[in-house]
Amino acid sequence: MNNLENNIPTIELDLIQTLAVASVVFFIGMIIRKRINFLERLNIPSAVVGGLLFAAINLVAHDRFLNVKLTTVAQPLFMVLFFTTIGMGASLPLLKRGGMYVIIFLIMSTLFCFVQNFIGMGIASAFNVNPLLGVIAGSVTLVGGPATGLAFAPLFEKAGVVGAHTLAITAATFGIVCGGILGGPAGTYLIRRYQIKSKGAGKSSELQKELNPEPQMVSIDAEREDSNLMMSIVIAAAAMGLGSIVSFYIQSLGWTLPAYIGAMLIASVLRNIDDKTKLFKIDYPVMELLGTISLNIFLVVALMDLRLWELVHLAIPLAAILLFQVIAVFLFSITISFRMMGKDYESAVMASGFIGFVLGTTANAMANMKTLVGKFGPAPRAFLVVPMVGAFFIDFTNAIIITLFLNWLS
Repeated sequence: MNNLENNIPTIELDLIQTLAVASVVFFIGMIIRKRINFLERLNIPSAVVGGLLFAAINLVAHDRFLNVKLTTVAQPLFMVLFFTTIGMGASLPLLKRGGMYVIIFLIMSTLFCFVQNFIGMGIASAFNVNPLLGVIAGSVTLVGGPATGLAFAPLFEKAGVVGAHTLAITAATFGIVCGGILGGPAGTYLIRRYQIKSKGAGKSSELQKELNPEPQMVSIDAEREDSNLMMSIVIAAAAMGLGSIVSFYIQSLGWTLPAYIGAMLIASVLRNIDDKTKLFKIDYPVMELLGTISLNIFLVVALMDLRLWELVHLAIPLAAILLFQVIAVFLFSITISFRMMGKDYESAVMASGFIGFVLGTTANAMANMKTLVGKFGPAPRAFLVVPMVGAFFIDFTNAIIITLFLNWLS
């Protein structure tokens, strides 16, 4: 639908048209990511690449040549579905099998979420801006990544942070870039500074497994009504429905929290019941596939709808907060993280992974660690601990922490 506002042509896209454009934008993001090695090496998601490109073009055209209005009513659905699949991965038996190193790494990472938020609040207050900006540029987007940042953005908007969506994706993207750049040098510094070596330097099979993990294959019988894909959708939908009731109840108590919290909690309960009873026979690779699809749709639509023109007045405070956050993460990883995880080769590799996911994503963490093991030898414990915490458990603890800060400062 086309109309005119102040003599500027305006295009309003309905839901189907928005999703169609989002698909094209995501495809363009994939092409650009493959063509530019820098983006591929830093694990910048294709949805982020394409979505930010669309947002940048929209910024140039806005109120000059063309205004574009999207329909984003489906965005919350895909957001909740993604975090539901994350909840399905939070298995207590899996946490126990990881041993004490997983628990220590989770506790350390969780406590660092508080550190990030207090750093952000302090610098925001020094610039005399809303301290919630510091929380957005803290664990919301750095530990949480772009998905958590965009999920919480509407709540920060309601709490008075104008342009929270734009701030969130800016902080998250900056964190991903820095996490990908700094992780390798930090680990290399520790290895050379303390002259530590891999205990499995001669195990080529172990090294190859870390460098080239077997791709996870998903098999789906499309002709059956009760296929693993269909059952996964049913279970995820049930978790989302029950979770909405849980979220509504918590909100009725006066707590501000994102819509996905209840669904993620219910999904975790279903996962752990299934671990014990095999009642639901959840197919976790298929559930991860659903999560990947929903995350990409959620991210690309959210990024396309960014209003970059709302960010200008907060550019300097945001830059200062992010600079201090990067310094804090780097120093923490080469001191406290390195020592708490054993002060050995494995802990040096984990320190590089810590930088990767505490500033960016688990993909950054894995890339950082692969760089080190490719040069210095295998680190099997690191490849067990870091992805287990970064991909599943930290999302739970971080969501609770963000909710506490949001309710405290609102």
